[in-house]
Amino acid sequence: MNDETNAAFQAGTKVGKFRWVICTLLFFAATVNYIDRQVIGILKPTLATDFGWSELDYSWIVFAFQTAYAIGLLFVGKLMDKIGTKIGFALAITVWSVAAILHAWAPGIGAASAPVVGPIVHAIVAAFNAISSLFGSAPWTFTLSASVVGFMVVRFLLGIGEAGNFPASIKTVAEWFPKRERALATGIFNAGTNVGALVTPLVVPAIVLAWGWYEAFVVTGIIGFIWLAFWLFVYKRPEEHKMLTEQELKYIQSDPIEPTKSIPWRCLFPHRQTWAFGIGKFLTDPIWWVYLFWLPDFLKKQYGLDLSSFGIPLAAIYIIADLGSVGGGYLSSTLIKRGWTVNRSRKTAMLICALAVVPIVFASITSSLWVAVILIGIAAAAHQGWSANIFTLTSDMFPKQAVGSVVGIGGMLGAIGGMIMSPLVGWILDTTGSYVPIFIIAASAYLVALLIIHLLAPKLEPANINYE
Repeated sequence: MNDETNAAFQAGTKVGKFRWVICTLLFFAATVNYIDRQVIGILKPTLATDFGWSELDYSWIVFAFQTAYAIGLLFVGKLMDKIGTKIGFALAITVWSVAAILHAWAPGIGAASAPVVGPIVHAIVAAFNAISSLFGSAPWTFTLSASVVGFMVVRFLLGIGEAGNFPASIKTVAEWFPKRERALATGIFNAGTNVGALVTPLVVPAIVLAWGWYEAFVVTGIIGFIWLAFWLFVYKRPEEHKMLTEQELKYIQSDPIEPTKSIPWRCLFPHRQTWAFGIGKFLTDPIWWVYLFWLPDFLKKQYGLDLSSFGIPLAAIYIIADLGSVGGGYLSSTLIKRGWTVNRSRKTAMLICALAVVPIVFASITSSLWVAVILIGIAAAAHQGWSANIFTLTSDMFPKQAVGSVVGIGGMLGAIGGMIMSPLVGWILDTTGSYVPIFIIAASAYLVALLIIHLLAPKLEPANINYE
């Protein structure tokens, strides 16, 4: 590294700031991603009434999204590596934005008489029921209305597209930022998910009350194409971008060149550290999905809120959650600075987060709306703090060449956990009509996950990976 490059390295942002424009684009992509993901949760009470959905019907719709999301995580990372982030990200947001808009016509798409897609899904359901009947178990059989099938189809397409957001953003950060700034850049763009979760319950009800739920899907879906126009106009690789000064380009590329070697997933699965992270995600990610997709329904059933009144309580929950996102990482980092071991610091922070979720049980039985909002908000904040630490475990236990793959495995297992959780939530609500069992599951999941993580990685010892 020459003196000029070293000076740029030390100066940091003084060499130029255009890379933060790219980070801003990633922030808004994450915001759009969560808006499109969460709209159906906001509209669930309205759609369930209009189409006569049972709780299990709605759970199958959520299941379709999470199935596609898990499938997408299997291949989207390699796709981004192959075609590049500019085209790859553009393809991902195009797919999910088209899917978001198609929600407005979902019932027609799911009709048995619709071209191709509807008949295929209905045929699959019929085949499942025929196989189930061979075992003489009637409860295994089920029917799906045209609206349920249609929403399952478009949610599946949405999940495939949205699976590209995080891998594309991480790859973009790696291209545009030196290592010393990547954690900050990642934290900034990831904050867009919380903004999306906060904005959606405030904006979508206003659109629905003014025009209707069809328009809510169309308007929110179009936002993705607005982002796409900026992305295609602004984004290029750093070495090709005319807006970069020579100094900023040198700063971006100031890290020592290191050999990169792809580590196959098969080399990671035998290690208990992989399963410590993966099982932790499997048990706790589904709880966040419950918040996203069922909270509006909970507020309606428990407190009689509707589109015109649950926006502020939901926004309050996600504002509280934002505090946990920052606080969880800050806590473990502070403990490390005070001389605690990484193992003790991470697990202490995760234990505090796990214990903070436990009081959510009382949210399902209190008569006070705002007590419930605070308890759920604290639990959501604890989840975000937990996530900040469990993601960091990967860099604690694995070489940098393996971190992306381990995160992909954990993300896939988290999505699979969500696939299992969705029908379970639907069955519980159809059977009991109560959120108490669901919140009991939420209250215990993190403690169980932490126990398993500790048993599998008692000292967070590094994995010894042989990938020759």
